Amino acid sequence: MGRKVGTVSRGLRSPIIREGDDLAKIVVDSVIDASTVEGFDLHDRDIVALTESIVARAQGNYASVDAIAKDIKNKFKSDTIGVIFPITSRNRFSMNLKGIARGVKKIYLMLSYPSDEVGNELITWEQLDESGVNPYVDVLSLEDYRKHFGDTVHPFTGVDYVSYYQSIIEEEGCEVEIIFANHAKTILNYTSSVLTCDIHTAYRSKRILKENGATEVLGLDDILTESVDGSGYNERYGLLGSNKSTEDSVKLFPRECTDLVLSIQNQLLDRTGKHFEVMVYGDGAFKDPMGKIWELADPTVSPAFTPGLDGTPNELKLKYLADNDFKDLSGKELQEAVANEIKNKEDDLVGNMAAQGTTPRRLVDLIGSLCDLTSGSGDKGTPIVLVSGYFDNFANE
Repeated sequence: MGRKVGTVSRGLRSPIIREGDDLAKIVVDSVIDASTVEGFDLHDRDIVALTESIVARAQGNYASVDAIAKDIKNKFKSDTIGVIFPITSRNRFSMNLKGIARGVKKIYLMLSYPSDEVGNELITWEQLDESGVNPYVDVLSLEDYRKHFGDTVHPFTGVDYVSYYQSIIEEEGCEVEIIFANHAKTILNYTSSVLTCDIHTAYRSKRILKENGATEVLGLDDILTESVDGSGYNERYGLLGSNKSTEDSVKLFPRECTDLVLSIQNQLLDRTGKHFEVMVYGDGAFKDPMGKIWELADPTVSPAFTPGLDGTPNELKLKYLADNDFKDLSGKELQEAVANEIKNKEDDLVGNMAAQGTTPRRLVDLIGSLCDLTSGSGDKGTPIVLVSGYFDNFANE
């Protein structure tokens, strides 16, 4: 074994991106400059990943609260709607809710409990157990909720999201009634016009609502699918994946950007002679065991990637080989046996016991999670991530 280092993930600094910037050139320059200044080599099949945020910024993919409100008015015939299953997040939903409220006269806001879709808790399971409330059956009014749980402040943000969302709606001159329930069809007891705001379960929610008699059903992915008065938009995801930009606007998830990743790949090949894989990444796909938050609030980890990142890992579990197939070997003999097994592994290990325990997830979801943790979401200033050695294994010298 000549090599002593496997996968390396590096956060790379870049200029602050503005609308209209030549992002492909900036990314390529940043990778090559970092390699030169920091003294590391670039290799074939290195991965260059860039955050969805800088892609959307370069695209100028922003929309105002007024644009959201106008699209809501245009797409709903009724001025009384149900808004169901939003995540509780100032960054992710507050401006969307502001626009929705500005576009109608009354909202029935239905929150899931004890937590939202991505794990943000309104209340803990312990509080729920002590209350005797059954989340699988019970529908709570705001009065019921307060009687059982009182003022519920999020331990990390210090925000009472129930009061916060109520105030956003009321400040827009919109009437609000808050309900707590976990079945989409519950909202139909209040209104037949519904905006479902869940991210990964929206298709199911829409289907259930339509099957149970809803007259108007839209999701966040149906709002701002086209430009409104010159606003940004996302033809595929609408408002899904949007973030608060200012007190009156949102940054949307980037529009189609496959051409961008291919351009970066080609420019890097021209300038370095190396074949890179390139991807755009948003939220990683992992769960915080302490905060209970599942990170993936974007509709997908990667909205665009080069073809070499398609698929899933095809790996053998080293400890399985060491403990089973080669349990009587040790030292150099064991290393050589394992390395030879890896070199000769099948192209498709699905069903092979020696692959059990390897992560059955898409490559872009795994790599995107690695990149999200590397770049962070704060002030690191590293929106480009270079991953080296990801496709290497124990048999590579």
